[in-house]
Amino acid sequence: MSPKSALKPKSEPLQAEISARPLALLQWYDRHRRRLPWRAAPGEASDPYRVWLSEIMLQQTTVKAVGPYFEKFVARWPDVTALGRASLDDVLRMWAGLGYYSRARNLYACAVAVTRDHGGVFPDTEEGLRALPGIGPYTAAAIAAIAFDRRTMPVDGNIERVVSRLFAVEEELPQAKSLIQQLAATLLADTRAGDSAQALMDLGASICTPKKPACSLCPLNEDCTARAQGTQETFPRKAPKKSGTLRRGAAFVVTRGDELLVRTRPEKGLLGGMTEVPGSDWLAGQDDATARKQAPDLKGLSRWQRKLGVVTHVFTHFPLELVVYTVKAEARTRAPEGMRWVPVATLADEALPNVMRKVIAHALD
Repeated sequence: MSPKSALKPKSEPLQAEISARPLALLQWYDRHRRRLPWRAAPGEASDPYRVWLSEIMLQQTTVKAVGPYFEKFVARWPDVTALGRASLDDVLRMWAGLGYYSRARNLYACAVAVTRDHGGVFPDTEEGLRALPGIGPYTAAAIAAIAFDRRTMPVDGNIERVVSRLFAVEEELPQAKSLIQQLAATLLADTRAGDSAQALMDLGASICTPKKPACSLCPLNEDCTARAQGTQETFPRKAPKKSGTLRRGAAFVVTRGDELLVRTRPEKGLLGGMTEVPGSDWLAGQDDATARKQAPDLKGLSRWQRKLGVVTHVFTHFPLELVVYTVKAEARTRAPEGMRWVPVATLADEALPNVMRKVIAHALD
């Protein structure tokens, strides 16, 4: 059966078989659903704030990594109004280490908008949700389905994998997304749309895994085209990844007793609004001598010391290598304009991205 033929009218026996899939999924979900800190217990209404917060955090991040951050956020800001009245600096500090920092800025902007424009109540339709900052088609569908039981099917990476295997979708991603979306919609039950979506998410996370899927435990295994072909692990089809060009730069770690020299990155752009140690531009083909010339200008510094090795980090679109230089400043050395001294002991309270955590750890080791 080709994927596109799955969307056409069926003979009665096959149509009945397809109609049984949503019910089979819900029955499996009722027995095997994951316990997640943002997920409502069976029979309880979902909290739109917790659903939204988890969905933003889970973008390009694992459930295991998100759990502690989610707990910290809801403990500090138990509802969207509390978050909307916080400061962006506080939100960035709490987010530090979770990566993809534009999500944190969008999270804050959305909380402000819901608080200011909607009285602290999330819109309950996909259209209304999509009008909010940082909420795209997938996130709007996820919140609408899970929080408000709107009959729509969000398609995340787990659902993408389940559907591409179930129907053996040969088209490569990302071109296959539209077809997979249509096929996923056939797995929606007439009621409990949120549970239908979460059932597929859980199935992909626990059974239909990227490698060595546990097909014998899958409630849809008899219908799965890829399983019948023995080609499960080859789906979804993906175009080869293009790795970005390596960029290079230097980071300058200046200490003054128990303090460290830092600055805040511009609000717009990569790692916007985050805290960093002074550094050079990050450019492809940049040589050490050129990067070294961009060191901060402080009076009375001793000689810069280059640390052995480099710090490596991979961003979404490019890998990065940083040479690290260290120096000690005298007790009364003033911070250059736009920079500040912070106690090393309080660095955990700064909005440091992971690449800067690596740099500082390398420098102070």
